[in-house]
Amino acid sequence: MNKIYFVIFAYSKLCFVLTKHIILTIMGLKNIPMGYKLAFWTILLVVIDQVVKMLVHFNLEVGEKIEVFSWFNLCYVENNGFAFGMQLGSADGGMDWGKLILSLFRIAMIGLIIYGLRRLIQRGAEVPKGVFVGAVLILAGAIGNMVDSMFYGFMLDTQDAGFLMGKVVDMIHLPLFKWESCPSWLDFLVGGDGYFFGAVFNVADAYISVAVVYLLIFQYKFFK
Repeated sequence: MNKIYFVIFAYSKLCFVLTKHIILTIMGLKNIPMGYKLAFWTILLVVIDQVVKMLVHFNLEVGEKIEVFSWFNLCYVENNGFAFGMQLGSADGGMDWGKLILSLFRIAMIGLIIYGLRRLIQRGAEVPKGVFVGAVLILAGAIGNMVDSMFYGFMLDTQDAGFLMGKVVDMIHLPLFKWESCPSWLDFLVGGDGYFFGAVFNVADAYISVAVVYLLIFQYKFFK
């Protein structure tokens, strides 16, 4: 067991060192246009998201849960991607219009984010780097989940759906603490097992959540 932990530690440290080297190299190349730098970071973040999802898919069964720590579980869930699992189509195998609308909405939002990034690049030095960081995280998160919807439906053996109808792969579960006296109007923050923040999410979701909180707290002045 100690050997396994050592291998994991050594591999993680190697990845960290290589990533740090790549980051410093890219950031040090001042002659590279900002658009290319942002595209590089977006692609890298999407690749990380997809690699994590594939590792979960090929090593866990759907519904399987592994407790890493008391507050952190790996749990393979295929999420239909619509709020509260809602379907606007037929429940007997007909067209799930809700899923299709959600996929088209994601594509539209990705287009708007890219357009917004281009406008920010045109504004140049007046835009804080933190704003670009937040925008790239949101874009990468949107693209990461869009890849799931576009291709997983017919690529993964656990799904049987068409183009734009795939389910999103989730795996991160953070049962932080029991909240038995949660007010009814905050039920959405508690999972079925009674734990605060019981939702299962993925890396792409984390990108978007972290970016939104970061922009609201640290970059709100730019959007005034």
